[in-house]
Amino acid sequence: MQTRILIVDDEEAIRYTFKSFMTKEGYEVLTAKDYSSAIEIISTTDLDVMFVDIVLGGHTGIDILREVKNRNLFCPVVMITGEPNIETATDAVRIGAFDYMSKPIRKEKILRVTNNAIQHKLLLDEKGRIEAEKERYRQNLEAIFRSVGDAIVTVDDKMDIIETNEATESICGFSPKAAIGRKLSEVQDRCNKSCAKVLDETLKTRNAIREYRIECRHPDRPTQVVLLSSSPLTDTEDRFMGAVLVVRDIPRLTNLERELRERHQFHHIIGKSAKMQEVYRLVEDLADTDTTVLITGESGTGKELVARALHYGGPRGVKALVNVNCSALTENLLESELFGHVKGAFTGAVKDKTGRFQLADEGTIFLDEIGDISPRIQLKLLRVLQEQEFEKVGDSKTVAVDVRIIAATNRDLRSRVKLGEFREDLYYRLKVVEIGLPLLRERRDDIPLLVEHFMEQFAKRFKKDIDGVSDEVLNTFLRYPWPGNVRELEHSLEHAFALCHERTIRVDHLPSEIKDHIEPKSQAPESKVIDEPRKLLKILKKADWNKAKAARMLGISRQTIYRKIEEYKLSKP
Repeated sequence: MQTRILIVDDEEAIRYTFKSFMTKEGYEVLTAKDYSSAIEIISTTDLDVMFVDIVLGGHTGIDILREVKNRNLFCPVVMITGEPNIETATDAVRIGAFDYMSKPIRKEKILRVTNNAIQHKLLLDEKGRIEAEKERYRQNLEAIFRSVGDAIVTVDDKMDIIETNEATESICGFSPKAAIGRKLSEVQDRCNKSCAKVLDETLKTRNAIREYRIECRHPDRPTQVVLLSSSPLTDTEDRFMGAVLVVRDIPRLTNLERELRERHQFHHIIGKSAKMQEVYRLVEDLADTDTTVLITGESGTGKELVARALHYGGPRGVKALVNVNCSALTENLLESELFGHVKGAFTGAVKDKTGRFQLADEGTIFLDEIGDISPRIQLKLLRVLQEQEFEKVGDSKTVAVDVRIIAATNRDLRSRVKLGEFREDLYYRLKVVEIGLPLLRERRDDIPLLVEHFMEQFAKRFKKDIDGVSDEVLNTFLRYPWPGNVRELEHSLEHAFALCHERTIRVDHLPSEIKDHIEPKSQAPESKVIDEPRKLLKILKKADWNKAKAARMLGISRQTIYRKIEEYKLSKP
C-alpha cells in the first residue's frame, strides 16, 4: 500500500515544494491550507506521516497535534516553523511531536525525516497490532475462565498467584481478586493445602499431575472431594513461567452409596465379585491415611496393583512410589538397596549410594515378598517402622525419613512367626491392617470381565482384529483352577493372541496345560447365565448394545445372545 502523507501549511509555495519532492519519491501526498481542512482530512483518511506548520491563522499546528493525540492516531507528526523558539519546540515535543523542523526546508532533510517517520509509524503499527492481539487473547482467556466450572489457578515459579477464575470462590473458598499476588498457601488457610503441595511438585519437577483425588477437609465443606490436575506454565518461547492448577469438584459418595455401588474396575483392578468389592472398600478407606498395610495373597493375585491404588489414591500420590522385591536380592545387597551405603562400606562400594527408603521420602515404599527377608533386615526394618529413621551401611549418621510402608507376601507369616523365622513384633507392626486378596478360582464371576479387559489390551498391542474367545474357551477358563491366578490368565490370553490368526480365540490357541485340563462333561448350561430378561437388558446397556461384548461379559456365545434377545423380544431404546 502506498504511503500517504499530509502537508498542512498556509503557504501555497511550501505545500507545492513538499508535494513535489515527495511525489517523485513515490509517496501519495495530500495538502491542507488551514486547521479545518486538515481536520476534515484527518477524520476521513488513514495517514502515515503529517507535516504541520506551527502558524495557521486562527489556529496553530499544536492544536492539530493535540487533536491527533486525542484521537489516539498512530501517525507521526513533524512540526514546521519559520520562527523557531524554545517555547514552541518544547510544547510540541511535550505533546508528542515526532520531530521539529525550521524553514527554509531542504530536500535532503525532508526525505530523511520522512523516512525516519515512516519507520517509526511501522513500529507503532506493529506495537498496536501486538497490543490488540494481546487484548483479544486476554478477553478470550477471561471468557474461558468465566465459562469453566472448574477452579483454575495460575502461579509463578515462586508460588505467587497470577490469575484465578470465579469458580475458586465456590470450590476453594477464596476471592479471586483478593488472591492475586499472594501465595496459594496463604489464601488456603482453612483446608489441608493439598492443592499447594500438588503445585509445588509441578514447580519442582516441571511434570504434569493428572486427576489426583483428595479430600479438601475444609470446615465449610467437610465432605468435599476434588480432582487436582496441574501442568507447567510456559510462554510462547517455551520458557518456564510457573504452573496452572485445575480443581474439579466431584460429588462425594455417601456411605450408603458406597455400600450399594457395584464397581467393575477400581484403580486398574478388575473385578465385580463380592470379595473384590470388599477389597475396593478397604483400599478406599486406607488410601487417605498413613497406616501400614500388609497385602497377602498368592502370586499373581494383584498385590502390586493394590499397593499402587493405596499410594496414588491418597495424599502421598504426588510423591514417589518405590518398589522393592525383597526375594530377588541377597541379604547384603538388600540391606544396601533399602538403606543405602557410604563409600568404602564393603568391597565394591566405590561411591555413596542412596537407599530406597531415602528415595521414597514423603512417598511410599512397597516391600514385595516381605516374608523372605533375613532376621538382620527384619530388625533394621522394625526400627524404620518405629522411629522413621535408619543408618546407611557403613555409616553411623542417622537418616530420618517420612515414608508410608506397604508390604506384601504370598507366605503365611503367622506360621513363620510360630516357627521363629519371622519377628512377631515386626509382624504386628506390618499387619496394622491386612488386605487379603482372593484367589482367581474363588472369584470366577470376574473371569469374563478379566478376559474382556485383557482382550482390549492385547488387541491394541498385537494390532489384531480379534472379536473374543469361543464359548468352549470361556467355559474352560471358568473350570480351570488357575494356580497362577490373574497373572496366569493374562499370560494365557497373550499366548492365544500370539497364535490366533482368526476372529475368535479357540481352545487350540491356549497353552497346553490349560488345554489338557478340558473336561467335556463339565459344560455349564448357558441358559442359567441369563435366566431373566432384566439381567440381559442390563448387560446389553452396559455394553452399549454391542452383542459380542455383552456375550463376553456374560460368558456365552453371540448366537445365544441373539436367541435370547429374540426370545425376550428385547430392542435397543
